[in-house]
Amino acid sequence: MNEAFISHVVTARNLRQVFPAPGKNTPDICAIQDLNIAIPSGQLTALVGPDGAGKTTLMRLIAGLYKPSAGSLEVLGIDVAKHPQQIQDRISYMPQRFGLYEDLSIQENLNLYADLHGVPPDVRKERFARLLAITDLSQFTQRPAGKLSGGMKQKLGLACTLVRSPELLLLDEPSVGVDPLSRRDLWEIIQQLVAEENLSVMISTAYMDEAERCAEVYVMYEGQVLKQGKPHELSEQVRGLTWQAQPPDGMKARILQSHLLDLPEYITDAVPKGDMVRFISTAQHPKLPAEYLPAYTQVTAREPELEDAFMLFLHQAQQQSNASLSETDASPKNQLPIQAEQTIVTETMTLGREQAPVIRVKDLVRKFGDFTAVASTSFDVQRGEIFGLLGPNGAGKTTTFRMLCGLLPASSGTLEVAGMNLRYARAEARKKIGYVSQKFALYSNLTVMDNLKFFGGAYGLSGKKLTQQIDHALHQFELKPDAKSGDLPNGFKQRLSMAAALLHQPEIVFLDEPTSGIDPLARRSFWYTIGELANQGITIIITTHFMEEAEYCDRIAIQDAGKLLALGTPKQVRLQAGLAQAHDMNSAFIAIVEQARRA
Repeated sequence: MNEAFISHVVTARNLRQVFPAPGKNTPDICAIQDLNIAIPSGQLTALVGPDGAGKTTLMRLIAGLYKPSAGSLEVLGIDVAKHPQQIQDRISYMPQRFGLYEDLSIQENLNLYADLHGVPPDVRKERFARLLAITDLSQFTQRPAGKLSGGMKQKLGLACTLVRSPELLLLDEPSVGVDPLSRRDLWEIIQQLVAEENLSVMISTAYMDEAERCAEVYVMYEGQVLKQGKPHELSEQVRGLTWQAQPPDGMKARILQSHLLDLPEYITDAVPKGDMVRFISTAQHPKLPAEYLPAYTQVTAREPELEDAFMLFLHQAQQQSNASLSETDASPKNQLPIQAEQTIVTETMTLGREQAPVIRVKDLVRKFGDFTAVASTSFDVQRGEIFGLLGPNGAGKTTTFRMLCGLLPASSGTLEVAGMNLRYARAEARKKIGYVSQKFALYSNLTVMDNLKFFGGAYGLSGKKLTQQIDHALHQFELKPDAKSGDLPNGFKQRLSMAAALLHQPEIVFLDEPTSGIDPLARRSFWYTIGELANQGITIIITTHFMEEAEYCDRIAIQDAGKLLALGTPKQVRLQAGLAQAHDMNSAFIAIVEQARRA
């Protein structure tokens, strides 16, 4: 069937996908439940939703990798259940972990995928030249894939996916783990392909600003479509519920955020944004009564965005799932907690000023042979501070991070952590440190309880103390002790990693891109926990590619090519970029890096 006669690239009717239970006494898993969708051809369509919503399962069904358990699914007018190979011959699919061959060069990877897809030799030259040009990889064709930055790997993965011209392109979270510059470049490539080749693209994403670029958005939850429509149509459904609050002088935005989230009858969601807190009121109480706000807090209405709609839809769905919650749990608290929290933070900040910094970095250098990964970097971090390390892929922030953790020695310079010089007392300093790696680093074949027992023992805990700390961690992070760690959704894997890192009550916690690959709802929950830890006086050092998360930090540092480009509060960094009024850290980050590269 010619693509010109296909009005919809994907049509599903009462689609179901059931996977066998992992154990004898557990029910089968229904990943897709009676799904009905009709996706027009020639457009960019987004799938968004929390972990476990069914996005990846739907992608794999469309790609012909699963046979539907029930219902019907047509792709390019072809029945998936009957003719999966016909579909695979006409589409391209880029999964979350695209399989590049790291020992092969960029050109050799392209050749290999062209061989696998049977691309004729006479077509390759022109196709390769175009793909290398739009991905800006032309001058690196002989570089091994394993030596590429994260952003370059993603662009090469996309190029390999497109070595043949597909009728439908499926992209499963293609921008996870890449910096804002690489993410912008990736989207320019995708939008160029849609415009110039009339390509139909389906993309799943954890970034709502990416979903806003799409013609249509499907919000998924527990295997079903909650809402669908054009981004602006979905945003309009929360009009009248979106606000921003200016905290009173001396109060951090995250403290006001914490207070607002303690008012679930009135508040659906709240996040720091610049010096403000953006929040969504509930449909039942569109306007928050003034008596539930700290004195001198200024509240103004703001335009709704897609992320507001996404959060409202998910909260409404969760409320329906958790209808058994008691009314007492949902009742608003009085204003006393905000005063108590403010006192805690004020004391913590005062303590940090009176004492020496918990981390002191001066003229830090790290070389690998002739290559300088970190060049003469200096900064201090105070007790109870959330300090963000930001930078493009390959900027040197991971190297800096590993030196701060005591995992990598410095070539020169001074590095003190928890009052100890890491040149001479790395082992002693690590006892006061908790570490959460970017990739899940616990034992996947062990239960949650077994992992906590193992890591508690590794930190020197035993007996009653270990039991108490594990019980506290299970409660704090809402973890089931008998759950197999490897089967947990990404958000719960990160909770388990955090729980293990905090068992020995460290003074400093290092978080290496802890929210990479998890959905906005899980990110909110994770950052709420981080804020609570900082309020207790624990110092947080974090790397992230989500620029919205930089707003949670007290101060941030931006690195590129091993050099420190910016250091200060989020507001100070936006001022440096000339974007103080935009309240847009993503734009500020890109501006600062590009200004430095042009210099």
